[in-house]
Amino acid sequence: MADYQWPDEQHRSLLGKRITRVDGPIKVSGRAKYTYDVRPDGMLWGKILRSPYPHCKVTSIDTSAAEKMPGVKAVQILQKPGSEIHWAGDEIVAIAAVDEPTAYDALKAIKVEYEVLPFHVSDAEPPKNLGVSNEPLTIDELGDMEDNQVPDDEVIAAIQKRGMTEIPDAKTLEALAKDGVPPEIIAAIKKAQVRKGSGVKSPYKKTAVQTQGKPADAFAAAKTDGVVSEGIYGVPVITHCCLESHGAMSQFVDDKNLEVHVSTQNLSGIPAQMSEPMGMPASNIRVLQQYIGGGFGSKFGIDRWGVATAQLAKNTNGKAVKIMLARDEEQQVAGARPSAYARVSVAANKDGRLTAWQSDGWGTGGPGGGGSPPLPYVFDIPNQKKQYTAIATNQGPSRAWRAPNHPQAALITMSALEDTAAKLNMDPLELLRKNIDMTGPRAKTYEEEFVIADQMMGWKERWKPRGSSTGVVRTGMGLSLHTWGGRGHDSNCDLTIQPDGSVEIKMGTQDLGTGTRTCIMIVAADTLGIPLESVNLKIGDTRYPVSGGSGGSTTIGGVSSSTRRAAVDARDQLLAKVAPALGTTPDQIEIKDGTVSVKGDASKSMTWKQACSKLGAVPITVRGVNKGGMKPDLTNSGVGGVQMAEVSVDTETGIVKVTKMVAVQDCGLVVDVKTAETQVYGALIMGISYALYEEKFMDPVTGRMLNPNMEFYRLAGLSDIGELQVHMMTGAGYDDRGVIGLAEPPVVSPGAAISNAVANALGVRVPYLPLTPDRVLAALERS
Repeated sequence: MADYQWPDEQHRSLLGKRITRVDGPIKVSGRAKYTYDVRPDGMLWGKILRSPYPHCKVTSIDTSAAEKMPGVKAVQILQKPGSEIHWAGDEIVAIAAVDEPTAYDALKAIKVEYEVLPFHVSDAEPPKNLGVSNEPLTIDELGDMEDNQVPDDEVIAAIQKRGMTEIPDAKTLEALAKDGVPPEIIAAIKKAQVRKGSGVKSPYKKTAVQTQGKPADAFAAAKTDGVVSEGIYGVPVITHCCLESHGAMSQFVDDKNLEVHVSTQNLSGIPAQMSEPMGMPASNIRVLQQYIGGGFGSKFGIDRWGVATAQLAKNTNGKAVKIMLARDEEQQVAGARPSAYARVSVAANKDGRLTAWQSDGWGTGGPGGGGSPPLPYVFDIPNQKKQYTAIATNQGPSRAWRAPNHPQAALITMSALEDTAAKLNMDPLELLRKNIDMTGPRAKTYEEEFVIADQMMGWKERWKPRGSSTGVVRTGMGLSLHTWGGRGHDSNCDLTIQPDGSVEIKMGTQDLGTGTRTCIMIVAADTLGIPLESVNLKIGDTRYPVSGGSGGSTTIGGVSSSTRRAAVDARDQLLAKVAPALGTTPDQIEIKDGTVSVKGDASKSMTWKQACSKLGAVPITVRGVNKGGMKPDLTNSGVGGVQMAEVSVDTETGIVKVTKMVAVQDCGLVVDVKTAETQVYGALIMGISYALYEEKFMDPVTGRMLNPNMEFYRLAGLSDIGELQVHMMTGAGYDDRGVIGLAEPPVVSPGAAISNAVANALGVRVPYLPLTPDRVLAALERS
């Protein structure tokens, strides 16, 4: 039986080493071609007419004037009269023209009439007298829950308790399944009670109180023999702000076959999404993408504008049509991370042992309202009372944003725990360690990581109690911890060894810039015992074997496992062919550095190329597979990480500077230490950005986004990034868990760690992110 297990450290030539990514040169030289760069001869430019209102009904559409304009080749109505629009910027009509100016002029010639409806864009704290919502769930609400990865049991409980406004038809259920909605939720939807809503229009949907243990008794005890800390914390809606905006280019290669170039995280999933709206088999839709300029969870679907490129192409005799969102469109309609706020009370005894948690939270994920973040985060405090109000707003839809709901939960929880430590006059690191057993199966991991982070930051020697820093510019330190799943997705990989010694891998996956190409090649080359450059990897094409979408940090576990299985099977078949020539059995042969030899007898050897020549004229081609339940399990789920931040705060200007951050992260077996570290560096930079700057501002009068550009929706720049240090947990207890995803977890803690560092520096909590100068100065004034 083939031995698929990952090799131990002594038998790895490339795995776990520091290897530079293979696509670096082509990217830095500008030769990498993104969807934005695809421009075949005769391509038409597509543009979208969008709703100017956040909530309205389309009453009439007249495209006749636009259709008659010279240079306009096709017009496609995307939402017909009678359609209800739920956010400003939603798509109404698509145009294809010979150039962009003509397309823009054509949009101006289209006449659309709307019935303007009441709207709500505020996620401010809900009124105090709200009752618990028993309104049935809508499909939009379920979509929000899935986009933000609300735990399956919570979704099922909501369906069972509240029922649904309608049971989706078979096609909709099939589409939900294709989009990754688990079968358990599909089953719950089918069995849901259909209920008619009350007809009362309210944006607020308050859940029932959740209680664990005896929180009232625990709080009463803490007031007499401990402390109770109270505070309000929160993070606003932010956008994904992908460097390469969303978009696609479609063309018909003949009457029956469609070719689509799309900026996507879900290459293999796009044909099925386009099949129904295009009325053609998914097998006739070829999707291509070699490089993507960021997705962060927002690029799983083809989107209405993506389908529009194919519809317009069909209406122009198959000509290529491209639609790429402009920056303002990208910011307004391409998804956002939900907001989350909470009033929190934490009880602890005088020794710092946490005894109770109470939170009353709220936030918005767009028209469906969204779901509650997991509070309290990571720590299973024994006595709890929780309630959450989802606010349905016309801000535009939410989409998964790296580690959905976790950054919000970490900010709220870790801020509340740091405030509790301050009230006890205790080092927050000591408080977390006293309660580390409440973190469950990763308690030992956090303990080990905090020891290393302490050494990297010099926490014990340099931390001072809250408010100790004086002067105009004050310094402080803060910390946080986090978790994530990261089990590898289903993946298929074809690996071929040719008689001339060349090795080719085909896989229908995508590389989001995380180093996926490099890691696949490392696994194959390490398993086969050949140099990295001997592997020819082909990805980014749906003609290759299906591999899952890149989300939830599932890619590396999936693609590495399928590649490992394929490489082991191919290697073993090759050794069976070579064994007679070496006068031994396959199990006595090893391959190292491109040399095939008998173990312990270097005199009996041949080069890799000589070994492959034994195949004759027939190459070896095998299919490697990763799917749930396979043995041995080469991937795993559940990681832990800790972070510490040091800041300086100017008390006259309110400007926060992050001077240093350290991150210690677990992700099981690290395939490439160098690319793993760069993943964490990127997460820290992204975290600094959302901690200091990012916020989607909505106009309460017009219901439109006020800052849909890079001038007023600010991201962190080079001068905002201080010293960053990263340590990956490896060795016994980590490597043996298999490969686990990494992209999501390290982006969870920066906001919480930086916020806690600012509180430590100032002696007062700035309750909300981002930590802008006005919020810092307001907090100082209140103190």
